[in-house]
Amino acid sequence: QDQSVSWGLKSLVCLKFVARRDMVDVSGTEEFATLTLPNGQEHKIRVYRGTLGEDINFLDIRDLYARTNSFTYDPGFTCTASCTSGITYVDGPKGQCLYRGYPVAELCAKCDFMEVAHLLLNGELPGKKEKKEFIDRIESEYLVHERFRDFFKVFRMNAHPMAIMVAATGSLSAYYHDNLDWSKPDDREICAMRLIAKMPTLAAMAYKSHIGEPVVYPRAGMTYAENFLHMMHATPTKAYKVNPIHARAIDKFLILHADHEQNASTSTVRIAGSSQANPFACIAAGIASLWGPAHGGANEAVIKMLNEIGSVENIPKFIDDVKNKRSGIRLMGFGHRVYKNYDPRAQYMRILCNQIFEQLEYDDPQLQVAIALERAALHDEYFKKRNLYPNVDFYSGIVLRAVGIPLEMYTVMFALGRSLGWITQWLELVSAESAMRIGRPRQLYRGPKQREVQTIASRQS
Repeated sequence: QDQSVSWGLKSLVCLKFVARRDMVDVSGTEEFATLTLPNGQEHKIRVYRGTLGEDINFLDIRDLYARTNSFTYDPGFTCTASCTSGITYVDGPKGQCLYRGYPVAELCAKCDFMEVAHLLLNGELPGKKEKKEFIDRIESEYLVHERFRDFFKVFRMNAHPMAIMVAATGSLSAYYHDNLDWSKPDDREICAMRLIAKMPTLAAMAYKSHIGEPVVYPRAGMTYAENFLHMMHATPTKAYKVNPIHARAIDKFLILHADHEQNASTSTVRIAGSSQANPFACIAAGIASLWGPAHGGANEAVIKMLNEIGSVENIPKFIDDVKNKRSGIRLMGFGHRVYKNYDPRAQYMRILCNQIFEQLEYDDPQLQVAIALERAALHDEYFKKRNLYPNVDFYSGIVLRAVGIPLEMYTVMFALGRSLGWITQWLELVSAESAMRIGRPRQLYRGPKQREVQTIASRQS
């Protein structure tokens, strides 16, 4: 039923580093929906609303099983809110994405990645002094343990960088476990700063291991993006001067990918964290989830699709093949589980793509194919009826290629940006100890009924 109440949000000082956590105050709610079961039993369900998206009702079913002996069935959790959060807000129909209330495109235009990192972790954008202190702390944690370099020697040549990232991130828990008590605010703060600082180091080390080159150490005094590009491209025999246009593109890419509410990888981090697992292991679980082509690997799939199309002249045939569901032909980089409008991140990425190409005087035939494909799809009734609009992956791969990021590193770049969101979500989870429960989804069992075990002699072949 269309009944709802407003959430009352209160600010909690959970730790000095994470200055504010938006938690739900459920006291004083008065409105309910009524569920009528097949046996005629009625069950009242309390209804909540968020501070944004007031037209959406959230039905509190936590007592449903205890009172009605019933479960809900929701494969993929498409209609289920697994937590309350004050970090990122996404409105699919409106094409809206906010970090702590700020539109992501505005943050890209007016802030750098370190400012956004401070925003997500602390709830507010930093002033000049706060930003300097924050960057100093990040730079103090850039290095990994020297023996950690030996860890990368076990991987064979050409091992996929994402495989290395999953293993390396989880292995941080073996090197940085002393005094790590997730229930202590200071320990949580140290863990978050270490993860954000060491992720570009690990990503660059994974790439160097992949191509068989020696590791390059991080350097203070560079921006977060500049430092990563330096570690990725420099060698002991050749200095590397970071192109500021490249660094800006990477910085904006990281902002756009920093967080995106409760997606597959973020939910994976949260459900792993709900068991009180080591936070580095939780982030490694998120990287593993992100690796899939339906999630973080989508930008890589877009590049492969554009390569297969080849030229603008082949787009009409490709569009027809997609609509006729020809085997193996899919329109990658379009559509989103949440957005039923233009992905706001994709809009900024498209602008960024054109700016980067113009500033670099870079010519890529794939960009012309991408623009023509976008135009054709947006004017085709088949895709319009299905609300298929470009998502952030559609142009991000082209941007990464323009600034020298190889194809096999695309998903690693996604993980580098999203690790900020993952650790922020983990912090929010473990900071709310009273509301933290281990994740335990239920299932609709459709297997055989209980039966007796036969001896092997009496079983039929």
